[in-house]
Amino acid sequence: MSASRIALVTGANQGLGRALVEGLAARLHPDDLVLLTGRNPQRVEDAAREVTQLPGTRARVEGRVLDVADTEVIADLAKELESRYGGVDFVVSNAITRLLPEDSQAARADEFIDVSNTATHAVLRSFGPVLRPGGRLLVVASSLGTLGHLDPRLHHHFENASLDQVEDAVESWRGAIHNGTATQAGWPVWLNVPSKVAQVAAVRAVAAERREHDLATGTLVASVCPGMVDTATSRPWFSDYSHAQSPSQAAVAVLDLILAEDVDPALYGELVRFGRALPWHDGTPPVEQDRIVTP
Repeated sequence: MSASRIALVTGANQGLGRALVEGLAARLHPDDLVLLTGRNPQRVEDAAREVTQLPGTRARVEGRVLDVADTEVIADLAKELESRYGGVDFVVSNAITRLLPEDSQAARADEFIDVSNTATHAVLRSFGPVLRPGGRLLVVASSLGTLGHLDPRLHHHFENASLDQVEDAVESWRGAIHNGTATQAGWPVWLNVPSKVAQVAAVRAVAAERREHDLATGTLVASVCPGMVDTATSRPWFSDYSHAQSPSQAAVAVLDLILAEDVDPALYGELVRFGRALPWHDGTPPVEQDRIVTP
């Protein structure tokens, strides 16, 4: 068992994930541990070393190889951290597959869904039970994750759904892409919309089951929208990035949510952007800043 706080960020080699690790390492205590994870061993090693050497770093930083497309590896890591440290305090599910505008959305669908959705489900299932009281379990999504961005014919898949039902909906969407019926059924061609909706719905499903106990213990489960972020992943999707946030700037609101002393019940289980919950049903207007993959 450990009294130190344990934090884990997925997709943390670069971009927003890297900035979140840097922020946590700077704002946590020397006895705390931040796990920087990614699937490329050399990039993970290099990133962890670089963060450790930053002047503002206080907490310990450890690189861990984690391919989130492998759900068994996610489960094994959660069990390891429970056995070794008695659980985790902060988990941020941030990994995503990089897509380019010229890529075929259908051809990349499996990879994209595996990393953005199947992995999100696995993180929620594996780390939810080992989250210590007062902890934070966050999934990085975007404002496109509000239900209003989907065709009304699809709303029943995600409205008041359990996590099992969200998983079934994602697999139904995947199957429709493969058999060529997705557009006819109302699924958008652009993968990011249903993927983000499914991420937010998965968080809402888990939060609905945990809400009473979590609020009593100061624990937060939520999805977050960091806004427009200038990264290698997002830059190809928009022409004018002069008003985009740097990853470090975008990380501030997320870090404030993670490290807030108290949990605002109005934010629990919701999609949070800059400290406010976005309406689940209405859908935020799809302005250019949300038409990108933010991590």
